[in-house]
Amino acid sequence: MSTMTASQNKQLLQDVFAETAKGNGRPFVAALSEEIVWTIIGSTPWSKTYRGKESVVADLLGPLRAQLANANTISAHRFIAENDLVVVEGRGHNTTKAGKAYQNAYCWVFRLCEGKVVEITEYTDTALIESALQPPQAPPAS
Repeated sequence: MSTMTASQNKQLLQDVFAETAKGNGRPFVAALSEEIVWTIIGSTPWSKTYRGKESVVADLLGPLRAQLANANTISAHRFIAENDLVVVEGRGHNTTKAGKAYQNAYCWVFRLCEGKVVEITEYTDTALIESALQPPQAPPAS
């Protein structure tokens, strides 16, 4: 069992966010563990703990993507790493299909294990979430 260093974990997330800044979310999703636990702090309809990659994609990322006019674009400007944790500050550069600006500020605490993200705690502007987004709805089955 190989253990990644704090520097390697930081580099992994720097690489992932270099792609999200271009609107390419595939490397972000690929970095998530199948057992990911993602908690959005707050009391919005989006604020809860999503457990498992399938739930994160179906119940969080899919409904968000459905409300955005274009690909979810997020740039990150600060990375702080210690042991298996990487703290990332970022900003969204998005507009909803309804024409509302959704340029949220984020602070994520990522926990990584063996090169995969196993836990995310997200701190964000929940008032902006409530004013710009509709409550999440799972996309219809295809």
